[in-house]
Amino acid sequence: MRFEELLDQVGGFGPFQLWNVALLALPRVLLPMNFLLPIFLAAVPAHRCALPGAPVDFSHQDAWLEAHLPREPDGTLSSCLYFNHSQALPNTTLWGAGQSPGQLEGEPSTMPCPQGWEYDRSEFSSTIATEAPPCLSLQWDLVCEQKGLNKATSTFFFAGVLVGAVAFGYLSDRFGRRRLLLVAYVSSLVLGLVSAASVSYIMFVITRTLTGTALAGFTIIVMPLELEWLDVEHRTVAGVLSSTFWTGGVTLLALVGYLIRDWRWLLLAVTLPCAPGILSLWWVPESARWLLTQGRVEEAHRYLLRCARINGRPVGEDSLSREALSKVAAREQVVRRPSYLDLFRTPRLRHISLCCMVMWFGVNFSYYGLSLDLSGLGLNVYQTQLLFGAVEVPSKLLVYLSVRHAGRRLTQAGTLLGAALAFGARLLVTSEMGSWSTALAVMGKGFSEAAFTTAYLFTSELYPTVLRQTGMGLTALVGRLGGSLAPLAALLDGVWLSLPMLTYGGIALLAACTALLLPETKEAQLPETIQDVERSALSRLQEEEMPMKQIQN
Repeated sequence: MRFEELLDQVGGFGPFQLWNVALLALPRVLLPMNFLLPIFLAAVPAHRCALPGAPVDFSHQDAWLEAHLPREPDGTLSSCLYFNHSQALPNTTLWGAGQSPGQLEGEPSTMPCPQGWEYDRSEFSSTIATEAPPCLSLQWDLVCEQKGLNKATSTFFFAGVLVGAVAFGYLSDRFGRRRLLLVAYVSSLVLGLVSAASVSYIMFVITRTLTGTALAGFTIIVMPLELEWLDVEHRTVAGVLSSTFWTGGVTLLALVGYLIRDWRWLLLAVTLPCAPGILSLWWVPESARWLLTQGRVEEAHRYLLRCARINGRPVGEDSLSREALSKVAAREQVVRRPSYLDLFRTPRLRHISLCCMVMWFGVNFSYYGLSLDLSGLGLNVYQTQLLFGAVEVPSKLLVYLSVRHAGRRLTQAGTLLGAALAFGARLLVTSEMGSWSTALAVMGKGFSEAAFTTAYLFTSELYPTVLRQTGMGLTALVGRLGGSLAPLAALLDGVWLSLPMLTYGGIALLAACTALLLPETKEAQLPETIQDVERSALSRLQEEEMPMKQIQN
């Protein structure tokens, strides 16, 4: 007897499963609010060198700035430099006693801002880029020469997610999904509160990195904990339904960011919901699949009876006997201590793992490359974030229809190809064609989100139960590596303006081609053991050979 047969008896899709999806909605909402938080947290408002002696009279202020600040090639006043000597301007009488008209001939010399910067606070009252604690020695000013440090905060955060994916993937296969989800909630709450109280850039980077490590537990645990209670027929529906909560988080972030303009209070707002999440775990069931693979028959029996009762199935103590469960548990070739090496020991698992690693790197790299850079789209940051959230709704519908008809593999490859084409088309759009650039960015966001949704569903179905969390941890590890490099790739515009877009699109195209090498899982039963994966590969190979033999005969 297989676990699917037990699930048929207690109900593979009913009130029990819907309640489970609802209880696990909060982590789905919190993830995008934290992962995309740098859009507001690390925003860089308009700024210029702090220059003492600026005239109070606004009618003279523009001319005064023109005399002290050089212009960039695009004609705007420099944000990072000022003239060594103020420049004389025609028809101005701004020079007071002792002021030098500066260099009148030749190229005037410039230097970096010696006294910090003045920021436009009309859109953001405070961000980590403009942070100015009472002690001036702790002034952050993550602009100009230090703008790389601003981008690096996202990189450090995703590096923490990368480490957390490895840890939570391994530990949840060892100690259970529910227990590690509690660890993720508590640590995310504590570290988020400490991050909001950071008094220095170093303290902020360390605490945000550790927060990323804690939040990785949500990405690794939630989807398998839902899927392992679902029958084959309804996995797609529930997978897409639960992913809509991510879209809700993206949209909610735009609203919260608009209402809260100070980065510390904003960070608190996205952290405090972890407290009710901890309480909700009282009602979240452990995976009965996982319990059986660990030989914990009594606990699995209790949860299965609870599932049958809530779903209204007439299953008694005798019909769902402990002996039957013991046979299911004995059937499993349990890997008591799952290891990442187990993902590469057999040919089929090795092939799946390598392809998933490339695919997840491309999905994360393209998604966060687009999501964290909202500049140049002709809208303010709040409008753009809201639009990006809205486009994810039809992308979920696209995934739902496509995976049911075209299958997981073609859907994964197609959505990644769509994202790659959107990046490529933006390279052909000039700065004067702002509306086209916005439309292509929105299309790219929709395709990249569809690729992300499919990747979670597809990967969860590829790995066996005994290694599902470990496999998800490995792929998430490589995926978060892509997410951590995405913000740094934006700095390539200093080499060539189109290079970041070309990089994002090229990686997405590579991932699309790799996805085609994975096996299809449409309407397939979830594999329980490593042997199930290898047997399914052998059976597919035999099915492909049969028509060839018939032709030869």
